[in-house]
Amino acid sequence: MFFPVDDPSRVAEVRRAGERIAHQEDLDGETAIPNASLVITEICTNLIKHAGGGEVFLSPLSPHSGPGIEILAVDRGPGMSDLSRSFADGYSSTQTAGTGLGAITRLSTEFDIYSQPGKGTVLVARIQRSRGPATTVGAVLKPIRGEEVSGDAWALARAAGALVLIVADGLGHGVMAAEASAEAIATFRRSEDYTPTTVLTKVHLRVRGTRGAAVAVAYVDPGKAKVRYAGIGNISGVLIGGNKPVLMISHNGTAGYHSPRLQEFEYSLPRPALIIMHSDGLHTNWNLDEYPGLRRRDPSVIAGVLYRDSARNRDDVCVTVAKLGESV
Repeated sequence: MFFPVDDPSRVAEVRRAGERIAHQEDLDGETAIPNASLVITEICTNLIKHAGGGEVFLSPLSPHSGPGIEILAVDRGPGMSDLSRSFADGYSSTQTAGTGLGAITRLSTEFDIYSQPGKGTVLVARIQRSRGPATTVGAVLKPIRGEEVSGDAWALARAAGALVLIVADGLGHGVMAAEASAEAIATFRRSEDYTPTTVLTKVHLRVRGTRGAAVAVAYVDPGKAKVRYAGIGNISGVLIGGNKPVLMISHNGTAGYHSPRLQEFEYSLPRPALIIMHSDGLHTNWNLDEYPGLRRRDPSVIAGVLYRDSARNRDDVCVTVAKLGESV
């Protein structure tokens, strides 16, 4: 769920939406839901006070990991030159109590932040039922302005030690585009064989009654140090971790309508590595080298920075980031 936070009246709206997600995720107990509510309030309040507004994305975690809620905040404000000082209780640049970032950190199961002076800040906070392995996949999903739903979608699966990612971009925008991408994701979730060409073959058949979609699948096998990749249409896949980024190949076409002979490509998987997949709602000229230290940040933070600085703003956008290893 996406929320612009440009006015104090928005804070309560985002908090209520977060509480609904927390209840749906069954985050019962004395602390989890109140913690989520307070974290959302602090994040939204900070966006208004310190950045002049921003954007918040709320996501349930159960489709991808254990029960929980993710709060991702993105702004284009002044940024922070001294993060360590900003976390100290009592420090404030706006003559407030100065407990926001410290409180967010303490109440979150997972927290990460990236800030550059003059460019803005992206932070992620997760409240989960229990602390598990560090999150390895993050995403940003946003509909085009004026639409309630996004025509883009993504999902992941884990099979035999492998991580499998799919990104789908339904043709056009709005409800009918969302129906196409949702059918692609549902087909992926029903799969027993996650071989990229097998998944795409099934998706191509299942979305014939919809507008059709661009779809790509990455099968990441750390044990064999390989990535198997196949795509139809304009989904970008980039493998980062070696000497230079590797652009993974998709063929022209539209799943559900015209598709060339499906072809799977195999790439060596460096460790550590990032795998970034996105729809054409994101420009392809982004460069992580422009962001010192970003590769070491949480995958949702990486996705948030790419969205903030490279979104076309005239299309739905989906950015997914999978991180393998401690740093890149």
